Amino acid sequence: MKEKKREHYYLKAKHENYRSRAAYKLQQLQDKFQVLGEGMSCLDLGAAPGGWLQVEALIAGPGGRVFGIDISSIRPVEGVTVMRGDVTSPDVVDKLIRMTGGPVDVILSDMSPDISGNYSLDHARSVDLVRTALVVAGRMLRDGGNFVAKLFDGELTGTLLADVRELFQSARLSKPEASRKQSSEVYIVAKGFRK
Repeated sequence: MKEKKREHYYLKAKHENYRSRAAYKLQQLQDKFQVLGEGMSCLDLGAAPGGWLQVEALIAGPGGRVFGIDISSIRPVEGVTVMRGDVTSPDVVDKLIRMTGGPVDVILSDMSPDISGNYSLDHARSVDLVRTALVVAGRMLRDGGNFVAKLFDGELTGTLLADVRELFQSARLSKPEASRKQSSEVYIVAKGFRK
C-alpha cells in the first residue's frame, strides 16, 4: 500500500506535468493553511527541480512574484526568477535581496541535507537548514509574512518549534498526505512574522 501511494503521486505528477511529487505536498499545505495568495511575492529555498515553484507561480498569478534558489541548477519555470547558489553564504543572501528588490511575503524551504543514514545526524542537519531559512527570513521576510520549512522530526524539534514561535504569531507542524507515512519528514508552517 505504501509503495502504491508513493507511485500514485509520482504518476499524478507526471500526468499533470509537475516536476516532482513534492508539488502535492505544497498544495496540501496550502489547502490547509493558506500560506500563499494571489499577487504575493515568495522566495523558495532549495527549489530544484521546481515542483514547488510551479505551484507557487500558479497561486501567485500574473500579479505575483516568485523567486527560487538552489545549489543545483533549476530549469526555467514560466513567470519565475531562479538563481543558483548556497543560501548558507551571506553573499548569496545579499544577491537574493537585490534579485527580489525588497521584502517578500512568503519564504518556503524544502531544503534537505544529504542523507548519511545516521538518523540523529540527518535530523540535526535538517534543523540547521531550517535555522538557515530563518536567518534568511530575518533579512528578507516582510512583517506579517509566512514561512514553511521541511524538517526531519526528532529530539530537537520541540526546541526549534519554540524558537519559531518566538518569531511568528503562530507556528505548528504538519505532515501532508503526499509525504510517505514511514518518512520522518514534517513541515513547520508559521504565519504572522514579527519583524
